[in-house]
Amino acid sequence: MVNWSPSLQTAVSDLEVEYSEEPGTLYYVKYRVAGGSKSDFLTIATTRPETLFGDTAIAVHPQDDRYSKYIGRQAIVPMTFGRHIPIISDKYVDKDFGTGVLKVSPGHDHNDYLLARKLGLPILNVMNKDGTLNEVAGLYCGLDRFEARKKLWSDLEETGLAVKKEPHTSRVPRSQRGGEVIEPLVSRQWFVSMEPLAEKALHAVEKGELKIIPERFEKVHIYNHWLSNIKDWCISRQLWWGHRIPVWYIEGKDCEEEYVVAKTAEEALAKAQQKYGKNVEIYQDPDVLDTWFSSALWPFSTLGWPDVSAEDFKQFYPTTLLETGHDILFFWVARMVMMGIEFTGTVPFSYVYLHGLIRDSQGRKMSKTLGNVVDPIDTIKEFGTDALRFTLALGTAGQDLNLSTERLTSNKAFTNKLWNAGKFVLQNLPSKDDTSAWESIADYKFDQAETLGQLPLPETWVVSKLHMLIDTVTTSYDRFFFGDVGRETYDFFWSDFADWYIEASKARLYKVEGHSVASVAQAVLLYVFENILKMLHPFMPFVTEALWQALPGRNEALIVSSWPQTSLPRDAISIKKFENLQSLTRAIRNARAEYSVEPAKRISASIVASTEVIHYISREKDVLALLSRLDLQNLYFTGSPPGDANQSVHLVAGEGLEAYLPLADMVDISDEVQRLSKRLSKMQTEYDGLVARLRSPNFLEKAPEKIVHEVREKAAEAEEKITLTRNRLDFLKSTVLVAD
Repeated sequence: MVNWSPSLQTAVSDLEVEYSEEPGTLYYVKYRVAGGSKSDFLTIATTRPETLFGDTAIAVHPQDDRYSKYIGRQAIVPMTFGRHIPIISDKYVDKDFGTGVLKVSPGHDHNDYLLARKLGLPILNVMNKDGTLNEVAGLYCGLDRFEARKKLWSDLEETGLAVKKEPHTSRVPRSQRGGEVIEPLVSRQWFVSMEPLAEKALHAVEKGELKIIPERFEKVHIYNHWLSNIKDWCISRQLWWGHRIPVWYIEGKDCEEEYVVAKTAEEALAKAQQKYGKNVEIYQDPDVLDTWFSSALWPFSTLGWPDVSAEDFKQFYPTTLLETGHDILFFWVARMVMMGIEFTGTVPFSYVYLHGLIRDSQGRKMSKTLGNVVDPIDTIKEFGTDALRFTLALGTAGQDLNLSTERLTSNKAFTNKLWNAGKFVLQNLPSKDDTSAWESIADYKFDQAETLGQLPLPETWVVSKLHMLIDTVTTSYDRFFFGDVGRETYDFFWSDFADWYIEASKARLYKVEGHSVASVAQAVLLYVFENILKMLHPFMPFVTEALWQALPGRNEALIVSSWPQTSLPRDAISIKKFENLQSLTRAIRNARAEYSVEPAKRISASIVASTEVIHYISREKDVLALLSRLDLQNLYFTGSPPGDANQSVHLVAGEGLEAYLPLADMVDISDEVQRLSKRLSKMQTEYDGLVARLRSPNFLEKAPEKIVHEVREKAAEAEEKITLTRNRLDFLKSTVLVAD
């Protein structure tokens, strides 16, 4: 019994059949009992009445009292001119489905086929390979299976043998390739006995020789379940392309009994002559091997096998890791494992990494019908190869990825950011002729704790964070958490290196004191950036290689450079100190934005903290002033609030770290009072309108619940804004009074 594709004219494997719940019809047909009265009949329910011409028995449950009197008698198959079939009993029959009577069509149903083999029933095939009925169907011979169904039902209605038909949802088998309904057929095909092969593949996972990533494909028994319940594999395909089945038959002999297996026609003929004489004639099986059978041999057949002494075979088999889609775990991966063990005695790879499928932005499978196919060539032209690779690699193992323009645009911007950061680093390095400057940079040994401890705070922070990232990323790579690697490196580069350290480095690079101040920033910029390139290279090989080659002193390509060293020194205390500096900077930036201070305007500030905090914050006053746009000449560090504290915006950046920003530096208080008063009046009017709607019984009764909920949310939001604006207005007015 095989799965036959009438359109493709070939058998397909169980894995190439997709089942879908589809609306259909359940037909009820009378089978008269031979030798009985008009009231003696059995009614069967079937979704495929055209297969009744292949019925070889009627089966009922042995404990079904409705039909026990008919067991052992004969039934007449409708529209067959009186063909008789036995009425039998078997516990396989479901008493509660349909009428509790089963028509047994062994030539056209997998379960009926197994039942027939168990009971020794004959097997009738009523269908041609193109899906039309054959001569067994009598008057319906030559009709397409679906046309025959309609005509047969019409004829059954005319003869009074049609009882009724009703809507019914059933699992319809369809070809994965063409989408047509698959027809179960009995056909002479070559099969592989799978149980012995599957057992070895199961043991490989159990013994840890093979690991599947993500683990759920192994741990949740997806792999184990399939191999434990595997069926024999039909490997014959009636196609024009593929490897011919290496079987030759003997002219004039029974194909099932007399054949030879050989690598070539010459070898086959020699074998046949040895057994049948020199005048024997042979012909090769016209079928080809299932593509997946040929593919299962790929790990070793491409390396010179069966010559196990071949250099490629010795060098590359077995390999370490196979990366492929989770949708072909059974089609290909499991079969490669089975064939590898069977023919070489070794698992072909130690790890299987299963990536997800790429879907459209709405999570739909890409298809020409939907018109949602994303062409990678067009995508590369628009967004670049690196951006596309990075987007795809950020996916989680085994989980499908929705590919959207937004993601690609974001990662194109990331690629540009990386390029611009490289330009910044290159533009701020010493000239090639400045030997002393390059010697100063070379003196920094960032892999030594002593060097790290002597760096200024921003440099200690970014190098420490880099060393922590290298450890995290290396562990993630080792565990095949590629998406985590991409996200962790992305966050460090963009949030820490580009947004903070590059900006902080300008306080040293743009000073006029000379090399001594700039060299530490140059050394750190170069060190951190080259390590970022190494970690991103597997994701974004082109832009990282181009930037690497542009850096001074590159004697080898990035792709063959050594991986960053792990377990390098880091300073947790300095990280905490710089995070305090970041919190202070953010607080000042937020205050500037809140009061709409012009970006270019520098303002005064008093930083209040303990002696210890003041010590390390004040040493980086140039960085703080640069990042927060503060007036360096009016930046004060003190242990207590300034005298004009009641006329300043008070900021709490963290425990024991505060800032006071004189209000007069940031805004014209009189103008700001007028602006906020107008704004408050407008907001109050809008709020009153929302409250009025919510107090209206008519609105609450007639408006949809969703609209009422939205109005309530708007009212709550407006009330909160009014409170904040009123508090700020009161503060400004009090400031005016104090000044007066």
